[in-house]
Amino acid sequence: MHDDDRLKVQREKKRDALMALGIDPYGGRFDGSQTIVGVRRAVENLHIGVGERSDRTARVAGRIVLLRDMGKLAFLTIHDDRGRLQIGLNKGDLGDSQWAIVKQLDLGDFIGVDGVLGRTKTGELTLWCNRLTFLTKALQPPPEKWHGLTDVDLRYRRRYVDLFANPEVRDVFRMRSAIIHAVRTYLTSHAYYEVETPVLQPMYGGAAARPFTTHHNTLDMRLFLRISPELYLKRLLVGGMERVFEISRNFRNEGISTKHNPEFTMVELYEAYADYRVMMERVEGMAAAAFEAATRQAVPRRAEAIEKECERLAKEQGDEAAIAYAERNHQSAYREAAEGVARGRLTAVFHGRVLDFTPPWPRVKYADLLREYAGVNLADAEAVRRKAAQLGMDVAGKDDAVIANQVFEATVEHRLIQPTFVYDYPAAICPLTRRHPEDPSIALRFEAFVAGMEIGNAYTELNDPRVQRENFSRQVAGEGDETMAVMDEDFVLALEYGMPPAGGLGVGIDRLVMLLTDSPSIRDVILFPLQRPAQE
Repeated sequence: MHDDDRLKVQREKKRDALMALGIDPYGGRFDGSQTIVGVRRAVENLHIGVGERSDRTARVAGRIVLLRDMGKLAFLTIHDDRGRLQIGLNKGDLGDSQWAIVKQLDLGDFIGVDGVLGRTKTGELTLWCNRLTFLTKALQPPPEKWHGLTDVDLRYRRRYVDLFANPEVRDVFRMRSAIIHAVRTYLTSHAYYEVETPVLQPMYGGAAARPFTTHHNTLDMRLFLRISPELYLKRLLVGGMERVFEISRNFRNEGISTKHNPEFTMVELYEAYADYRVMMERVEGMAAAAFEAATRQAVPRRAEAIEKECERLAKEQGDEAAIAYAERNHQSAYREAAEGVARGRLTAVFHGRVLDFTPPWPRVKYADLLREYAGVNLADAEAVRRKAAQLGMDVAGKDDAVIANQVFEATVEHRLIQPTFVYDYPAAICPLTRRHPEDPSIALRFEAFVAGMEIGNAYTELNDPRVQRENFSRQVAGEGDETMAVMDEDFVLALEYGMPPAGGLGVGIDRLVMLLTDSPSIRDVILFPLQRPAQE
């Protein structure tokens, strides 16, 4: 029998023992519980001496993460969502019936504790239990004596274990929640309506992507999971809702990587009477709000934690161990970022690099970057094709603008480390975008790049129904970078009713969270990323 199986059998026996004592091993509500952080704050001004108990009572609940049974005395450590607290259990305080429950406890169990606060002989804050409430028996043992779940694939597959075994993972998702809240608050403070558009769509559009398809039985029709909410949000502009946004789940039947998940979250917004330059300001504003909510305090805390751990390692294991730890955890980058925060800058660390999100971000033309890094002129199609061939790209039958963009992706994007707006893209790859009034080969579009990743895409929106129909016709014919299965006649009809001039923007929430939490993979910021079936 495998060790984990034996442990499970032992735990099942303890569950049965609890039932024999008349204790429900999967108990009910536990009212009046305080947070551990709140308990710790409440005693900050109390002068509890070493080895003393106070008259301050507390009531807490949480999962057991440490357990030391010393005969008639036991010490537990429980954690809740935000903190840890030591629990002291004395047979003399609890009596035989309660002590029988103590003997059935395991790591991973949930308990409720009523008691008085004190300090042990070592000075540790302790809640001395006078009543124990059993809440949930954990039948599966936690990973490796609570040293954490380290197998990356298993961490994503069993996120529920990852969350309780690795506290830093919970921190990432708390920050994700704060970032989304900050983005929403920023937009609503600028008079945007939050709306919801269909996830199941009779036709897909708004991006160059392969959709997931499904079938509605009652209507006997094929439907698509949305690849973008764009075309529905623009319909709302037609209807008179002048500022709208949606924090949407989108689905694209494409590859999986550290930057891509087939199901992802983005915020998409449209503003009447604006243009793509206004959208640049919106990106800067949302990023700043997200930074303030989730990162400003986290950076100096992380820098301080690394510093303290280095000092500890230097004392206990020597300078080499401290230096190795500092390098692994990018101590110098975090120190630099913390200094930037102290000066009022929006500085964060990602992959050991310091990123500065402080507005305004640089604004650089697409053609200028292509010339600088690829050595070709965007207007010289033959030179662009030769460069593509040098890079080993298949250019047969492809539009000039598509080839230019492939060269751009290969030679430029990975060099865009600091937050940067790249604007004025080739019009042929932007079928939903208004063209430059002085050069119709250029679209009024930008993409926002950070750390070599595109995090945002924005247009001065096309609102001419005639031109939109022409562009859709080219997409249906399979020309250009974006394609569509059938003509979206309803969207063209909507434009014929009149859509005001507008700016539109989409920002990838998952990638923004990656950047602001120093998470190396998009799967680190999605609670349940898509994975292959587990191998037996």
